[in-house]
Amino acid sequence: MNDRVSRRPLRIVWPSNCLRFGLQLVFLASFPFCFSSLRAAPLPELKTDSSPLVAEAQPAFSFKTVVRKVTPSVVNIYTTKNNRVDRGMTPLLDDPMLRQFFGTPFENLPRGRREQALGSGVIVSQDGYILTNNHVVDGADEIKVALHDGETTFDAKLVGSDPQTDIAVIKVAAQELPAITLTDSDKVEVGDVVLAVGNPFGVGQTVTMGIVSGKGRAGIGMVDYEDFIQTDASINPGNSGGPLVDVAGRLIGINQSIISGSGGNLGVGFSVPANLARYVMEHLITDGKVIRGYLGIMIQPLSPELVKAFMLPDKTGALVGEVTKNSPAAVAGMREGDVVVEFNGTKVNDSSHLRLIVSQTSPGTTVAVRIVRDGKKQELKVMLSELPSQGLPKAGLLGGGNSGDVLDGVAIDDLDPGIRRLFNIPNTLEGALVTEVATDSLAARAGLSPGDVILEINRQRVSTADEAVQFSRELEDGHVLLRVWSNGASRYLAIGRP
Repeated sequence: MNDRVSRRPLRIVWPSNCLRFGLQLVFLASFPFCFSSLRAAPLPELKTDSSPLVAEAQPAFSFKTVVRKVTPSVVNIYTTKNNRVDRGMTPLLDDPMLRQFFGTPFENLPRGRREQALGSGVIVSQDGYILTNNHVVDGADEIKVALHDGETTFDAKLVGSDPQTDIAVIKVAAQELPAITLTDSDKVEVGDVVLAVGNPFGVGQTVTMGIVSGKGRAGIGMVDYEDFIQTDASINPGNSGGPLVDVAGRLIGINQSIISGSGGNLGVGFSVPANLARYVMEHLITDGKVIRGYLGIMIQPLSPELVKAFMLPDKTGALVGEVTKNSPAAVAGMREGDVVVEFNGTKVNDSSHLRLIVSQTSPGTTVAVRIVRDGKKQELKVMLSELPSQGLPKAGLLGGGNSGDVLDGVAIDDLDPGIRRLFNIPNTLEGALVTEVATDSLAARAGLSPGDVILEINRQRVSTADEAVQFSRELEDGHVLLRVWSNGASRYLAIGRP
């Protein structure tokens, strides 16, 4: 391997939305907006088969029968996004000499560009429901779906999306479509042979083979609720949203991302398990959003040193670092330093596992939570509430109002205990954390940086990310005055066009 290439740091690559006009781009961020065009709709009829694989389902020399069964259910997804061009970035539009040669006022000329992207999806019901990744359709103004034959296309509409798991549901107006069969992804085992199907690099529908390399992969940092199936089946740009299937042709996962040092496949790919994707899909269809249970604790993984300090037999479980005041956990008597080892009858593997199973428990449910406190086991009864909106890592976008979009390119999030510790932010400070600032934005030129905390927008105090988003959309001119905090001190920033 070339030394120069081998020294490149690994990074997460979203293997879709990366093909824009034939160029491969690395997907940088997916912001957590949740859309819904259908609410209270009946759930689609799904074909399911949870029986163990039989010997006959394991072909010895060829997978052609499985491929013929699966590929009609796999679709190509084409999205179009209309992006506004910043006039400040195109100064030639204001050149009086150039204006002499155009009869149309420059103000009336289109200042936008159409951005196209490619991904994959899988048909899960005969009446047109399709599973894919949120990052495949995020922000799209148009969604088109092409069937396996390459000739039949449909306009699709977004039923709902869940950035926290990177799952989205779209629907086309059609009947008698070739729906895939789902299976119980919990029964998949490491070493099972799997096939990945999609449209990598836009070359056409492609099938790759590999094995399940790992299960329950979490802590990777790609989405908020991680429980990935890892596979070495080749997943490349354009494969996102396509199916991972077993050798019986049953859906076990939705291909989501890869880890790569070059942008290409290195044999480390991740798929969202079919069980989790189905759970999210059903909530998006019936409720328009995913309603998650809320316990009200900050948790952390157990290191060998913590295992010894808390007198634990092993490192399974989740350490409670903080209990939110008046939360379900606080009402039940949970304390900092408790180690949650079992939740509602399920053994807790680690902090990511606990977060996932809590999120999939309905609010209002009373559950038994086993903890270890001072080396002794106890059981608490906890009635979960609904995860509040501020409990989700929103990373909202500022701008979009009547301000001339002077805050375009700024992403924010709420301040939670974990973020406060990471950026050394005092507990008494209220505001919205700046998580991203586009390098070519007006905000970046004014000196706004990730890690800054927005305290005020035009002299209005900001307490949450939601407030910051709302204030930014109520601005009436092309300038804004921010007061921000960073490195132990606050300062004012004036952002606007020259």
